[in-house]
Amino acid sequence: MMAARKRKMLALSAAASKQTVSSNKHNKQTELKPEDSQTALKKQPTQCENAQSAEAERSRYFTKNEQQHRLGEDFFKQPCISLAKAFLGKVLVHRCADGTELRGRIVETEAYLGGEDKASHSAGGKRTERNTAMFMKPGTIYVYPIYGIYLCMNVSSEGEGAAVLLRSLEPLQGEAVMRQLRAARRKEGARQLKDKELCNGPSKLCQALNIPRCFDRRDLASDPEVWLENDPDTSPAKPQDIVSAPRIGIESHGEWAKKPWRFYLRGHPCVSVVNKEAERQTLSGNVMNDLSPHAVKPDTGQHNVKRT
Repeated sequence: MMAARKRKMLALSAAASKQTVSSNKHNKQTELKPEDSQTALKKQPTQCENAQSAEAERSRYFTKNEQQHRLGEDFFKQPCISLAKAFLGKVLVHRCADGTELRGRIVETEAYLGGEDKASHSAGGKRTERNTAMFMKPGTIYVYPIYGIYLCMNVSSEGEGAAVLLRSLEPLQGEAVMRQLRAARRKEGARQLKDKELCNGPSKLCQALNIPRCFDRRDLASDPEVWLENDPDTSPAKPQDIVSAPRIGIESHGEWAKKPWRFYLRGHPCVSVVNKEAERQTLSGNVMNDLSPHAVKPDTGQHNVKRT
């Protein structure tokens, strides 16, 4: 009888001990939850300055599809004019904090050559706090404001002070979000924009893809939030499909405003400004010799950007 009671008491003691351990373990897990939640909040960046580090932690590894199509640093290692043309047909992607991906195909660019190019922000090799990205490695994003309220996005190329302005995109994914982003910057009651009007200008594409000022100096080859990729369903543009025309908005720079260093896909509805004369010259093969980077001093290795 006493032995049976002793065995029962031992069993109850063991059960209580087990429950205590389980409870402590549960409490320990519960105590971690606020910390985990805090960490999760950090991974949902709310300010420009911490967005990159938070997204880098959350998106350390890209999906197999992204790895397959994303353009690496080797792609950007080419002269400015070559890069400006190579961009045509490539896809710019911005992955937003909530995971939404906005995509647009590049259909228009401008090459700006530093050094002798008077229309370039880096003309004469001038370095400032604003244009630092232009002197960084190829593939570095250069975002700068114009008129104090709009932004333009450029990408550095080979050569010191060299960069390419992204002028127009064809919306591919996230058009509804793009339309909301554009509408937020327009007057109330303005007509609804057509798809082809969402990204047909350097500042418009920054609005539509929600490109912020803090993207300046980021690396397109490795950044987890913004990158360029090949479109597997689109063939590379043929030389006869690429129109070479004078750049826009730099009329005050005299002869440099006439250089045919704006490139766009012939006949594409999302091109910002069509130049019929340039299209005729391109078709006839009568393209200006100034398309060569050597039109500027061959030992400068420079190419870049001034935009409105």
